[in-house]
Amino acid sequence: MAEHRTMQRAALLDAARSLLSEGGTDALTFPALAERTGLARSSVYEYFRSRGAVVEELCAVDFPVWAAEVEAAMAGADTPEGKIEAYVRRQLDLVGDRRHRAVVAISASELDDGAREKIRAAHGGLVAMIVEALGDLGQPQPRLTAMFLQGVVDAAVRRIELGAAEDPSAIAEAAVSMALHGVRGT
Repeated sequence: MAEHRTMQRAALLDAARSLLSEGGTDALTFPALAERTGLARSSVYEYFRSRGAVVEELCAVDFPVWAAEVEAAMAGADTPEGKIEAYVRRQLDLVGDRRHRAVVAISASELDDGAREKIRAAHGGLVAMIVEALGDLGQPQPRLTAMFLQGVVDAAVRRIELGAAEDPSAIAEAAVSMALHGVRGT
């Protein structure tokens, strides 16, 4: 019985990823989840109390995977600059991943305070990954700089998500240049 519930929960999360990825926040409804999984609508409520709870679970399941991918990319770099570049590039590479598109599709304002706090904590863990490399570069306030760096990444993510006129690879190059060289670009 527990295995069946685990499989059903996973199917619901997969359906939620697809719905959010395909149609954004408006597409994530309990009737749509029920239809995608073959469950009765009332059964969906046995697993999740709200759309926010679905997104909170997606973050809890998917964010550690993304973070591990970013961390692995950074571990493959030998220099602080290489780690910073890997940090930026890997996050931007993940923009096309269905798991990423699903989570960013829903507005944090639709989540309860507990869910928003969990998401903030997860992002804080991501930012913490780059603090050491920034310190190794001689940044006097590496934590603050890491937060600004994540702001550059977040802006690039939004630009890619919006389907901006620039090619995603050009956006990634600009973000890496900003991360490594600031507004001077040199």
